[in-house]
Amino acid sequence: MTRRSFVAAAGGSLMVFARSARSQDRDVEFAFRQYHNQTPSSSLHKRLVDLWDAVYRESGQRLVCKVFPQNNNIAGSDPGALKALVAGEIQFFTLMGGILGTLVPAAEVQQVPFAFRSAADAHRAMDGPLGAYLIEEMAAKGIHGFRTGAFDNGMREITAHKKITTPADLVGLKMRVPAGQLVADTFKAFGCEPVVINSDSIYAALKDGRADAQENPLTLADQFKLYEVVKYVAMTDHMWSGFNLLAHRPTWQGIPADLQAVIDRNVAQYVKLQRQDQIAANMRLRTELATRGLEFNTPDPAPFKKQLAGVCATWKEKLGSRCWQLLEDSVGKIEA
Repeated sequence: MTRRSFVAAAGGSLMVFARSARSQDRDVEFAFRQYHNQTPSSSLHKRLVDLWDAVYRESGQRLVCKVFPQNNNIAGSDPGALKALVAGEIQFFTLMGGILGTLVPAAEVQQVPFAFRSAADAHRAMDGPLGAYLIEEMAAKGIHGFRTGAFDNGMREITAHKKITTPADLVGLKMRVPAGQLVADTFKAFGCEPVVINSDSIYAALKDGRADAQENPLTLADQFKLYEVVKYVAMTDHMWSGFNLLAHRPTWQGIPADLQAVIDRNVAQYVKLQRQDQIAANMRLRTELATRGLEFNTPDPAPFKKQLAGVCATWKEKLGSRCWQLLEDSVGKIEA
């Protein structure tokens, strides 16, 4: 079988189908699949494609990987893809900490409300001792994490059918949340009814009334065209989320050290580039989305933080003293 049997061009970038074989002039030793939940136009997709293109070249065409946006429409979306990763049915995946926390409880630390003041603040924590601790916890569940492997999603804002200025405005709202207990607990504390809906169905849920509001970085409102179905955005910065690059651990352990080094080097490079992309996009989108009809306001965070004291106290205990201390070592004292 020739090299051409494995290679398909998509948008000018190399995309590689997933089965090993010998080319007439090269050995294709490893062929994998990478899933993520964002659209093909997202910075995450573009940088993942760039990453695996670089690995393909720098490995001497020994390792190839195809990148699938929107999780290749797998049943169950992110939770379904996480199961597939653990089973080895896919080899690489990006996932936010809250959903990863359904399998690796310590990963919920990434969603502690108001812990991170900015995306850059979160990046420092994930690249430091806290991130190293999470990698240890992932390994125990059969997942390999990367030392500089947290792509950025951004600070999360509330997009709703009504204007949100105080916690009282959230009472009774059906709030779309991702899978993950800490996000749900956060919005229960505000008096919301959390409704778990996968990201690819947020638009429909806001349109048909299954949800009154959702909370995500502005890039999601842009990519999934939420400005067509809601009017208000409260810039609460209540939580950070990222896309943790994960690998099926037995697969990773079967990759030779020289190829692991190629992957690690390119992960660090393209994570840094994607973070820059995402921060810039989230900053400019406030202006752009306003021209599409969204109305923005910036609530005082103090009443929101005050109402979450009980949530933080509960999760300090759940996450454990080591995890919480590593968080506070990075971001400072958290009132709980």
